Amino acid sequence: MSYTPKNKVRIVTAASLFDGHDAAINIMRRILQAKGAEIIHLGHNRSVAEIVECAIEEDVQGIAITSYQGGHVEFFKYMKDLLDQNGCGHIKIFGGGGGTILPEEITVLHHYGITRIYSPDDGRHMGLEGMIEDVIRQCDYSLNGNGEYRSPMTLPEVKDVRKVARLITNAENGQAVNGKAASKKIPVLGITGTGGAGKSSVTDELVRRYLHRYADKTIAVISVDPSKKKTGGALLGDRIRMNAISNGRAYMRSLATRDDNTALSAHVQEAIDICKAADFDLIILESAGVGQSDASILDYCDVSLYVMTPEYGAASQLEKINMLDYADLVCINKFDKSGALDALHDVRKQYKRNHSLWTAKDEELPIVGTIAAQFNDAGINQLFEKLMGLIGSKTGAAFSAETISAADSASTSTKSQIIPPARVRYLSEISENNRSYDKWVTEQCVIATKLYRLAGAIEAVESAKQDRSGLDQIKAHFDKLLHADCHRLIDQWPATVATYEKDFFEYKVREKTIRQPLTAKSLSGSRIPKVVLPKYKDWGDILRWQLQENLPGMFPYTAGVFELKRQGEDPTRMFAGEGGPERTNKRFHYVSLGQPAIRLSTAFDSVTLYGEDPDHRPDIYGKVGNSGVSIATVDDAKKLYSGFDLCDAKTSVSMTINGPAPIVLAFFMNAAIDQLCEKWIDANGKWPEIKEAIKNKFKALPQPSYYDPASPERLPQGNNGLGLQLLGVSGDEVLPAEVYAQIRSEALSQVRGTVQADILKEDQAQNTCIFSTEFALKLMGDVQEYFIKQKVRNFYSVSISGYHIAEAGANPITQLAFTLSNGFTYVEYYLSRGMQIDDFAPNLSFFFSNGMDPEYSVIGRVARRIWAKAMKYKYKGNERSQKLKYHIQTSGRSLHAQEIDFNDIRTTLQALYAIYDNCNSLHTNAYDEAITTPTEESVRRAMAIQLIINRELGTAVTENFIQGSFAIEELTDLVEEAVLSEFDRITERGGVLGAMERMYQRNKIQEESLYYETLKHTGELPLVGVNTFLNKKGSPTITPGEVIRSTTEEKEQQIQNLQAFWKRNESKNKKALEDLKAVAVNNGNIFAELMEAVKYCSLGQITHALYEVGGQYRRNM
Repeated sequence: MSYTPKNKVRIVTAASLFDGHDAAINIMRRILQAKGAEIIHLGHNRSVAEIVECAIEEDVQGIAITSYQGGHVEFFKYMKDLLDQNGCGHIKIFGGGGGTILPEEITVLHHYGITRIYSPDDGRHMGLEGMIEDVIRQCDYSLNGNGEYRSPMTLPEVKDVRKVARLITNAENGQAVNGKAASKKIPVLGITGTGGAGKSSVTDELVRRYLHRYADKTIAVISVDPSKKKTGGALLGDRIRMNAISNGRAYMRSLATRDDNTALSAHVQEAIDICKAADFDLIILESAGVGQSDASILDYCDVSLYVMTPEYGAASQLEKINMLDYADLVCINKFDKSGALDALHDVRKQYKRNHSLWTAKDEELPIVGTIAAQFNDAGINQLFEKLMGLIGSKTGAAFSAETISAADSASTSTKSQIIPPARVRYLSEISENNRSYDKWVTEQCVIATKLYRLAGAIEAVESAKQDRSGLDQIKAHFDKLLHADCHRLIDQWPATVATYEKDFFEYKVREKTIRQPLTAKSLSGSRIPKVVLPKYKDWGDILRWQLQENLPGMFPYTAGVFELKRQGEDPTRMFAGEGGPERTNKRFHYVSLGQPAIRLSTAFDSVTLYGEDPDHRPDIYGKVGNSGVSIATVDDAKKLYSGFDLCDAKTSVSMTINGPAPIVLAFFMNAAIDQLCEKWIDANGKWPEIKEAIKNKFKALPQPSYYDPASPERLPQGNNGLGLQLLGVSGDEVLPAEVYAQIRSEALSQVRGTVQADILKEDQAQNTCIFSTEFALKLMGDVQEYFIKQKVRNFYSVSISGYHIAEAGANPITQLAFTLSNGFTYVEYYLSRGMQIDDFAPNLSFFFSNGMDPEYSVIGRVARRIWAKAMKYKYKGNERSQKLKYHIQTSGRSLHAQEIDFNDIRTTLQALYAIYDNCNSLHTNAYDEAITTPTEESVRRAMAIQLIINRELGTAVTENFIQGSFAIEELTDLVEEAVLSEFDRITERGGVLGAMERMYQRNKIQEESLYYETLKHTGELPLVGVNTFLNKKGSPTITPGEVIRSTTEEKEQQIQNLQAFWKRNESKNKKALEDLKAVAVNNGNIFAELMEAVKYCSLGQITHALYEVGGQYRRNM
């Protein structure tokens, strides 16, 4: 029987700092709500201070946290410490993190006072419902001790947040307020409007401007959300949107209506009185979403603001909105929507009618168009000035408001368009283009088949010496109907077959002729072809195969984008990331030792992924160097890749980072440039004078050095020291300007690799967004423009990633559709900035996950085919632009913490899918990644999977092995059509960006994730060793024999290195940051300036400087 709480239970839910994994906590908070709890959900990437501040201000009974990114012991302990220090030790703490939190760590945390950390085994035994009921039961206690609220309470005289919070709780629970605070002349601003109008975002923007303008004033925000009639639970979701309230001068409290048909809580007046008594300078009351007739907020405020959108229906609907009669100001938010100007005209017209202002000028009316989602929006600026002026004039409060010019008063928000409105149908245009091509292919193949039959008939008639003239006429008719390109393909087919029957094949890659054997000999002496062609005779079949499948390296590239795989370079990526740069450098040299080509793939720690610097603060400190490498400065990047020639054609580096990707990319590019500087110095015998110059620079401070605690006396095997001679120095400080410029140009044109930098996917799935989406896209565009200008042709400016969409729960079709739609969105954005398709398309790459589902066997071939058709016929791109290149990583989601030895079996099958489908590079996960950072032993096993397939499995010799399979061809067609249908659904929602605003992608991913988890939990989806074929012990969660964690010495080393970097560059740091911000404000190329700024500024310093000019990411529910 379900547990029913006796008290009103309030719980804060969040994902831990630098952790974007919010799917689990979203599921948990939904079930908590359904059980009757009032949930204040903070979303992902929340610091301990933010969570504790929220818990105290909201006066909750419990905090529920998910933590999947390491550092959990320090995180939870720090939370307990902060609660105790603030006199709130009664608040219970719950947590979970799958297999990442080890059983012994759970024991340590329980002994420390953490209420409960749930393990995977708890999940299996208790189920989701059981765990949630356990949380509710333990949080079901009265915050007033005995639970009675008989005596009236005294209002606070000072801003003691704990007291303010508890008094509001007591008022909600029925305790009367002793005395009145109404005599205090403290203004109350009421903000109301329809649900989904963006009231919270508008409120946040107003609070941000208020705190910036009035440095000595305080503010309280009381936000109301509706309760569910059926359960009594509530999602108090406004706080997640508020970036500005983490300020000592701001207080926020979320209230549930505790009624199902009101926009305000019955205890709003008490809450306002309590905040007035605490002497806040301004109080904002934000209502729940209201209907047309609701104007209840007017009873509680001095100044009212009505927030609406342009999407209110017919103009006649405006006559029904009560607040247009009473609001002091009307804000038409989301002014970037189509029809916004018409809405402004209609609302002004209705306002004039309601107030009999027949002769008033439009610009004099208190109606403002805003885009709260746009950083530093002109409309919000105008709204703020009007509001502060009104508050001052109506209440006498001393708030200065800047004078608004007539021109500014008349102006409204203008959206800097990412995708021009005229291009919003781009995805459906691609669907139409590709379907039109497929229809044309079918028609041409029918004609070709008829011509084949006619040719056979003519041959038969001729051999029988009969009259063929009639047949010739019919054939001539169909010859005219067959396209010239189709004629050519049919005519050339015998020559094509003959070419692939030879012993060797020659082709060109970037003007270089490559000669490769076309066969291999098996142990049995069989001649195994590398490429097998179909045995078709019918011209229609031959034509269809060439137009829809074709040979590897030939349009539409279904079988692969290159004629043959590169010899001597397996698609294997050597993946590493742990501790400081020295430890990861050592791992890189270990995994690449003896390899003919160096293909490094870098995992960064979560501190770096979120653009912050390492720090002693416990919730940061615990994550430094865990689950990835800590990189905070350009010197860290130099050490990380030292000993690898970054400008060698056989070296390629992939960096898995998104939010701060442009900054880390600038680190990498500078490291590559300085390596080439070192080689130039070496070749020209300039070291004596250069070393003297370096010595002079470091007279007062020591030069940074490569330091590996495990072997401080020497570099790892394979590291020749390249990249370490100029640590602490940029090449332009020691070389003549013209020499440095030439070296930089050479390095940029030679360096090979990929940076992920896919911000659309981050917003949809992985959550390492740090800047506002618009600003993040501007940064991506700046990187690509810089690449074009500097002729960076061998480095991918973005890896458009479906991997993390799949990891968040999407099925393979959704992963592919969302990823390709994101790719085409970048294409449209770059085109709108004036870039040419053939200048940037070759710099785009893709990144997919592989799983066990049947659709994964064709994910690459479908992606290549859709991309090629769209690029050739829709965007008129050249051959190189038509070639979609992608990386595959085996599924992390299919790695289970139970029976981890079975994980390698799954990974092997997924790797086989990828290699058969001709992926361009491949990373195989280590079997123990479900529970720890992989060990050297597990990484070696993961690499062996690829090596065994590529070098031992006989069928892998044939590079188009799956072509010709009826099942594969059927799956390819099914998946292709499913993706095009998804494109149409996204178009119906306004394209990718419009769908994101409606949270379409995120919701679809979470629904598919929940479907998978449900089937896994019920056993309908059999998972061997997890829910079926269990061993005698029940297949419990495995504890790793060796756990990889960064050491205290490594963390301290990173912090010391960072502080030394700041000290060395303090004379240039401030100017570099100011120059960077100036370029951003003036709409210059930010990446070009980043290339200079990173020489003197750390990652965190640059991130925070860019927040000031580009805005911080605002989380969504």
